[in-house]
Amino acid sequence: MSDASFIHAHAAHDDWREALAQCRTQLDAQLAARQAAPGGGAALTLGWCYLSDYYAPSAEDILAALREHWPGVAWVGTAGVGVCAGGVEYIDEPAMVLMAASLPPTAFRLFSGLQPLPPASSAFVPHTALVHAEGSTPDVQDLLHELSERTATGYLFGGLSSARNRTLHIADGVFSGGLSGVLFDAGIGLISRVTQGCKPIGPVRIVTRAAHNLLFELDGEPALDCVLKDLGLGHDVPEETLSSVLSATLVGLSTGGDDAPSVPGRFGVETLVRHVLGVDMQHGVLALADVVEDGMRLAFCTRNPAAARADLVRVATEIRAEIESGVAGHALGALYISCSGRGGPHFGAPGAELEIVREALGDLPLAGFFAGGEIARDRLYGYTGVLTVFTGR
Repeated sequence: MSDASFIHAHAAHDDWREALAQCRTQLDAQLAARQAAPGGGAALTLGWCYLSDYYAPSAEDILAALREHWPGVAWVGTAGVGVCAGGVEYIDEPAMVLMAASLPPTAFRLFSGLQPLPPASSAFVPHTALVHAEGSTPDVQDLLHELSERTATGYLFGGLSSARNRTLHIADGVFSGGLSGVLFDAGIGLISRVTQGCKPIGPVRIVTRAAHNLLFELDGEPALDCVLKDLGLGHDVPEETLSSVLSATLVGLSTGGDDAPSVPGRFGVETLVRHVLGVDMQHGVLALADVVEDGMRLAFCTRNPAAARADLVRVATEIRAEIESGVAGHALGALYISCSGRGGPHFGAPGAELEIVREALGDLPLAGFFAGGEIARDRLYGYTGVLTVFTGR
């Protein structure tokens, strides 16, 4: 891969045809400039298409138009309540972001309900995988774990569609339910990091009694007593008041001590943030939006813009430092998948989140979307961002 092997475009318009025409003009100009340079340029082989949910009903027509204009390019993507490009985000408006690359055709494989994973006997060995999915898919976490085990590194990156009208994902076809995406072999270099967006409001505790998604005890004390203490509330708080407060309270779950944060008051990268669904004040029980098991570590937390900004700066700087060290090669293009609860005002201004990424990585071709859940390694995260940079020598 050369430094010019990625190109990208973005546009917003009420009519998807006009937005696509604007993107096509941008991409064709970049492609022409690349081909005019010494050595020309290899043909585009893989493309990313992220659509705001305004365009979701027209996904099949959009894919057909992409194929017609760029024959030979394999397209993947999904729909979200927002999409993003380098330094720009489009939230709650009709927009699309396209990116394309000249990857060796033998270095990647698309997968979907119509294109199964290659068998273990295949000459193609999956190293990592980009995954798009739907949150309504039954056992999506189990499917991610299974897919992770089918790759050499176990590393997945991606996100869930967040469309309000039609959740979908694209892999040379438009799909509902299940998983789709791209498998990459070891020849495709990439650096990926997870950035957290919440801040603990209490100490890390050990789950001492739980069943399914019900939390009974933390550190041997009733779960309700612990959350009241961390929130600074008394036992006489009205149930309606407590329910309102808990609606803005989250829990950070991790499976062991290896996820200790590197900075006090900040979660480690393995922590999974989940909602508190309800409370039984009579029995002191909390209901969580995930299975919780004895021995897990848990801290109550809230969304925190300052913590989110600081952590995004950290991961983007880490990626830049790794690239500048020369070990990973040059940065070619990037994907950024952020939680739909992080974009826009959460970072202080429109585009502020993507501007942090651009300040660290420069004007790198970048595409992404705001997801209903973020995928990294073999896990489904919430209120995080997943930044992945493709590299080449």
